[in-house]
Amino acid sequence: MAGPAQIIVPLEIETARLLLRCPQPGDGAIVHASVVASLAALREFPASLPWAMADPSVAASEQFCREGRASYLARTGFPMLIFARDSGAHVGNCGLHDFNWDVPKCEIGYWVHAGHARRGFLTEAVTALTTFALETLRVRRICALPDAENRRSCRVCERAGYALEGTLRHDRIAPDGSLRSTRVYAMTR
Repeated sequence: MAGPAQIIVPLEIETARLLLRCPQPGDGAIVHASVVASLAALREFPASLPWAMADPSVAASEQFCREGRASYLARTGFPMLIFARDSGAHVGNCGLHDFNWDVPKCEIGYWVHAGHARRGFLTEAVTALTTFALETLRVRRICALPDAENRRSCRVCERAGYALEGTLRHDRIAPDGSLRSTRVYAMTR
């Protein structure tokens, strides 16, 4: 297999309703607005989204976008902003991270803007990003690690075709000190 640097990757992926795009400088304000609008939902499962516990700022979101673009180009991570094609609205983020190119394998993560939840956007985005990982990046394993109590996130994995491999009991600790369990979903080829 060619090394990750030799893989030609698109900066955008289109689906029937969505545009997934690599972040770029200047996207911070858009991401920040979505995070602020979604804080209550994002903070519901703090052990799986620790970044959502920090006070959001445009500067932090802009830093995420700039570092995300750099990691995308370096092939160390593939963060994507999700936009609705019909309106151009930012509906969330998804991405591939924690790569082990020796296998090759990675983890997928995602979140949805609270105002765009329950429309199937995340399932569509996760399915597209999974196809990208399997076909373009040629990974052999992709895992998703949602909080075991996050039923919506677990359903995204299931609808996208991921298999439940098990539950890691008391795998994470929330900021309040409570122990949380993690479900392990995976897609393999």
